[in-house]
Amino acid sequence: MHAMTVYDELRELIVAGELPARVSESDLAERLQVSRTPVREALERLHGDGLVDARGRGVRLKTLDSRELRAVYRVRAALEALTAELVAERQRAGEIAPAELERLARAADDATRAGDLAAGAAHNRAFHLKLAELADNAPARDALNRIWDQIVVSTKRSLVASQRAAAVDEEHRRLLDAIANGNPDKAAQLARAHVLNTLKEFDAAHA
Repeated sequence: MHAMTVYDELRELIVAGELPARVSESDLAERLQVSRTPVREALERLHGDGLVDARGRGVRLKTLDSRELRAVYRVRAALEALTAELVAERQRAGEIAPAELERLARAADDATRAGDLAAGAAHNRAFHLKLAELADNAPARDALNRIWDQIVVSTKRSLVASQRAAAVDEEHRRLLDAIANGNPDKAAQLARAHVLNTLKEFDAAHA
């Protein structure tokens, strides 16, 4: 098992909430059945991703406080506006296959119709990251992946049913319509507003 695989596996364990808040390198190496060297290399990357604090003795999983989460949501709003704009531009240029738009619509269905909170959150993330993939902009996609990891890890324990599930579904539909119609400006506006509306809900819950 090489370092990249160790990184991916540790990242999945962290995002899934399957690791304790504090853990040692040796415990992680034993769990993954590898030496401590690839674990240490993976932890350095995860530290850069903002998911762990690997300084000093042991490893501490990192979660964002309310102020940090608000900052992350604002960056997410800007990035998702960009990716929605790019997808709409590609749609207008005829670069998006109809089957891709259909898959995106199904992902939107799953995002608001999942049977439980955890599944709903996972499907919602999948919808937004599918958009990022279709934007064909690797830096934006990778940055959004890291941001979503931080949001998921930091909000997993406080996950509650959204008070605006119907509104979220409507916002997704309007965004999909703007993309399908090849309207980059509208898609960017709707994507940014959607994330900021989620931020408002977060603020209300933590007021």
